[in-house]
Amino acid sequence: MASKPPTGDPVQDAPRVGPAQHSAAGLPAVAHSLRVAQQQMGLRRTAQTLLKVNQKDGFDCPGCAWPEGDKRHTAEFCENGAKAVAEEATLRRVTPDFFAAHPVSDLAGRSGYWLGQQGRITQPVYLPEGADRYEAVTWERAFAIIAEELGALASPDEAVFYTSGRTSNEAAFLLQLFAREFGTNNLPDCSNMCHESSGSALTETIGVGKGSVSLEDLHHADLIIIAGQNPGTNHPRMLSALEEAKAAGAKIISVNPLPEAGLERFKNPQTPRGLLKGAPLNDLFLQIRIGGDQALFRLLNKLILETEGAVDETFVAEHTHGYEEFAAAAAEADWDETLAATGLDRAAIEKALAMVLASQRTVVCWAMGLTQHKHSVPTIREVVNFLLLRGNIGRPGAGVCPVRGHSNVQGDRTMGIFERPAPAFLDALDKEFGIASPRHHGYDVVRAIRALRDGDAKVFLAMGGNFVAATPDTDVTEAAMRNARLTVHVSTKLNRSHAVTGARALILPTLGRTDKDVQAGGKQFVTVEDSMSKVHASRGNLTPASPHLLSEPAIVARLARAALGPESATPWEEFEKDYATIRDRISRVVPGFENFNARVAHPGGFTLPHGPRDSRRFPTATGKANFTAAPVEFPELPEGRLLLQTLRSHDQYNTTIYGLDDRYRGIRGGRRVVLVHPDDATALGLADGSYTDLVSEWKDGVERRAPGFRVVHYPTARGCAAAYYPETNVLVPLDSTADTSNTPASKSVVVRFEPASPA
Repeated sequence: MASKPPTGDPVQDAPRVGPAQHSAAGLPAVAHSLRVAQQQMGLRRTAQTLLKVNQKDGFDCPGCAWPEGDKRHTAEFCENGAKAVAEEATLRRVTPDFFAAHPVSDLAGRSGYWLGQQGRITQPVYLPEGADRYEAVTWERAFAIIAEELGALASPDEAVFYTSGRTSNEAAFLLQLFAREFGTNNLPDCSNMCHESSGSALTETIGVGKGSVSLEDLHHADLIIIAGQNPGTNHPRMLSALEEAKAAGAKIISVNPLPEAGLERFKNPQTPRGLLKGAPLNDLFLQIRIGGDQALFRLLNKLILETEGAVDETFVAEHTHGYEEFAAAAAEADWDETLAATGLDRAAIEKALAMVLASQRTVVCWAMGLTQHKHSVPTIREVVNFLLLRGNIGRPGAGVCPVRGHSNVQGDRTMGIFERPAPAFLDALDKEFGIASPRHHGYDVVRAIRALRDGDAKVFLAMGGNFVAATPDTDVTEAAMRNARLTVHVSTKLNRSHAVTGARALILPTLGRTDKDVQAGGKQFVTVEDSMSKVHASRGNLTPASPHLLSEPAIVARLARAALGPESATPWEEFEKDYATIRDRISRVVPGFENFNARVAHPGGFTLPHGPRDSRRFPTATGKANFTAAPVEFPELPEGRLLLQTLRSHDQYNTTIYGLDDRYRGIRGGRRVVLVHPDDATALGLADGSYTDLVSEWKDGVERRAPGFRVVHYPTARGCAAAYYPETNVLVPLDSTADTSNTPASKSVVVRFEPASPA
């Protein structure tokens, strides 16, 4: 039987700390998954949902974007996937009576955990200007309010349309079409905060801003380097692919400031041996100092160049550009500078080099640990240099593997959710729909916050996500949102963003991945694109949480009709009735989606074309893969300060907090902890178990403080610290971003420690 939501917010400032674990998954993961599922869904609904997760005739997990192989297990999900499904398929409900009992001021004082535990929102609700709480509203009135505010804008560019990675291909395509027909490219999305640096670097160097590998490539690699990524918590199903690669003879190097249980030993719950004993994954752990990755790869490149026969000269000559300039820059790499930047010793780097030289097929995987620094784009370019030197792009078992977070974040970008769209995409869109899309660039996430802060944007609409909790510089972001005329959130559940509103606010409840979607044209399905460019169908199987819910495509279609009026020739009503008509239009606008409906009908879907992977064709400005030669950068650390990275706990997915434990790191019952190396803690006078305020330092001189964190002595890299977001987003300056990509630099925040503020 499902349990009721908590009535009070649990105490979170007294976490219990025990030993960190050295293995991931296994029986504890199975038990925890089933316990959470039972609490949210009850036993019958648990079986009804979990057996359909990631199945060819089921629904795509609303969690991460890790792909599935052609052969599926009966239980094709991980612990955090089970939590994500349980939270969406919960039997708990947030009705208009809930909003009547809880004014916005009360919601604003609650934790994200408490808000998320309340359940599915059942009806659209409206916060009128000057009111203190949301009230039920009809869909017709909700769309009229949005249309009224959009119609009152002095320019379409005063509206911002944000997209979360959960949004389906069909809904994303409609949203960008509506925004551009309305007249703006203000289409920020969660990619701006995560893999924008990857897209920027890869587009410049290989011509495609996506990964170039498949699951089969990982399985057949000789060497897999995992840099700035924690798959055990953030992409647990990746561990199965790594286990299979190891069984075939692959070696694994992990490059990370923190040791991670999932890469030490994986206890695969799908096999008896995995449950009992597990398999070690790491062959070499390079415990790098935060931000030292570019220096490491630059030195490895120098050493490869100095090794006779190590460079794939045929590949370099036939398929690359800029080699000479790159080689000259790499020759300047310095051992002493690299050791200082990385915190590694010479023997560890030499061991890594030997493994690199022994490999004929190398894959490099990475995530936020590489993408959220000032120098993230040149770091990822250096990773590409590393792979190009030995011909490891466009070869089976080799390539680039940026591991995406949310389950359709890559697909949303493919569908045109981008503030800087390619002219060719806009040309195709305009030709198909007879519109005139704007050609000037719109706002990304950081620029959207600035525009709201400065009064240059007045309407904010979010298709999913938790914008306020996901973004940097919390105080600035919240003030910016409160400066809006209208904030609108298309959501399944409550989150912090619903409590930080403009003068007026709407919450529009939508179907989730697990829900059946029946429209006038019959039962519908949507599609998603995984982290390896595989597009497939997703079909929910549950009766929706309320008869008042609309699907995301229906919400966009009805909003477009209300805002654009009868002058719009786009068949919005037809799109709402039958999503196949949306896919027909996508097939004529987006390259690679030709004959979309027929191809996605195939169980498991289809893989999008990728020139570098498929035929070593590089659609760059030079027509070849580009070596680059940026100066080496790494963060400078003042005396008495540490370099903080923000990260997730194991009971968390993005900004969704499932619980208050971080089992693998030994943290239970709280989230306000800061992990500090014992030697650094001793030097700074930080006793284990003491409480401290974290204060970030940046060139603007503004004090940004996160109070009341328990110090945990932990084996981080020296000079580094770690703490969970969104609690520490307040420390990340809005203007501290990656060059080129403008991604918030959340993984390299200079902090000092001060005595904890009085409670």
